Amino acid sequence: MNGNDQAAAGEPQKPKSEKELKKEAMRLAKLEKFKAKQEKQKVTEGEAKPKANKKKTSEDKQVVTYDVPTEKGQRKDTKCPMPDAYSPRYVEAAWYDWWVQEGFFKPEYGGRDVNKLKYEEKFIMVIPPPNVTGSLHLGHGLTNSVEDCLARWHRMKGKAVLWVPGCDHAGIATQVVVEKKLWREEKKTRHDLGREAFVNEVWKWKNEKGHRIYDQLRLLGGSYEWDRVAFTMDDVRYRCVIEGFCRLHEMGLIYRSVRLVNWSCTLRSAISDIEVDKREIDGRTLIEVPGYTEKIEFGVLVSFAYKVVDSDEEIVVATTRIETMLGDSGVAVHPNDERYKHLAGKFVQHPFCSGRLMPIVFDEFVDMTFGTGAVKITPAHDHNDYKPCIVVVFFIKN
Repeated sequence: MNGNDQAAAGEPQKPKSEKELKKEAMRLAKLEKFKAKQEKQKVTEGEAKPKANKKKTSEDKQVVTYDVPTEKGQRKDTKCPMPDAYSPRYVEAAWYDWWVQEGFFKPEYGGRDVNKLKYEEKFIMVIPPPNVTGSLHLGHGLTNSVEDCLARWHRMKGKAVLWVPGCDHAGIATQVVVEKKLWREEKKTRHDLGREAFVNEVWKWKNEKGHRIYDQLRLLGGSYEWDRVAFTMDDVRYRCVIEGFCRLHEMGLIYRSVRLVNWSCTLRSAISDIEVDKREIDGRTLIEVPGYTEKIEFGVLVSFAYKVVDSDEEIVVATTRIETMLGDSGVAVHPNDERYKHLAGKFVQHPFCSGRLMPIVFDEFVDMTFGTGAVKITPAHDHNDYKPCIVVVFFIKN
């Protein structure tokens, strides 16, 4: 018989302890509170009126600008009423031109003779010159902000500060832009004009487009010395570069040598390694090549045979650059490759150049697992092939 059966049978129940009574009272209080909350919610929902669907309207923020006539370089009129909300255009207007006009950013400001100052009393810095072909981006803004902080900090320390602005000619990028412009407008190339005339065209283009970068630098509010603007192709910088190269050559630190260059068939000019865009491909890929109307196929492994001189044998080579075959000067195999050890000291005949006998050389740079394990040597098209351990003397004769 359980506890409920005992209660039904009239047996006296065990009185609850004080802790149990307290717990029961708390439970009942929570229950009453919950019921009261539900009743209140029902009353509130009954009295609530449906809300009208109000369409939110956003007023266009008015851009407040400074429209008081002020000549360039004159101090801003601060007597006019200020806008209700902060307006960058209003605040920044006219001040920068006045700063420049007053010479606040010149190292000579305050009547100092910079030639008589000690080294530690001067602070000189140039901006990393942005390319004249483009516009400033966030990287320029970050760098110039940090440099501006340095310049202003040294001014506050009492130093004569010179922060030189300028831009870079951008090398091959500018040449390409100007050449396209010439062809579009006059149907001429730089070769038609000649070097001097083409340089003049570059200068004309720079004077037309270069102001964009300077305008952006002014908007940044940097404390540049605008009377000392530098361009990497101006006469002063040009003569400095020539002088620098001459001195380095006289000191034996630089020299002229024979090496591979990156020749652009479209530009008809050598370009630096940094101007070459390298692209890794996994297989057959069609790529747009300057100077061609249709995409060119790359990444296809082609195998062909070279006939061994004074033998009926052929050596099959594999390459993805079959178009460079006319520049081949030899065939390379790995010294541990058993398939080709018996060909040591032998030559192969170039199929299109009857007088060209090409040696079979052994070098560990060859990957035995690639293709047939034999690769063609094309020194004029591959830096690895041009290395002294690969190049053979008669390549120069060819």
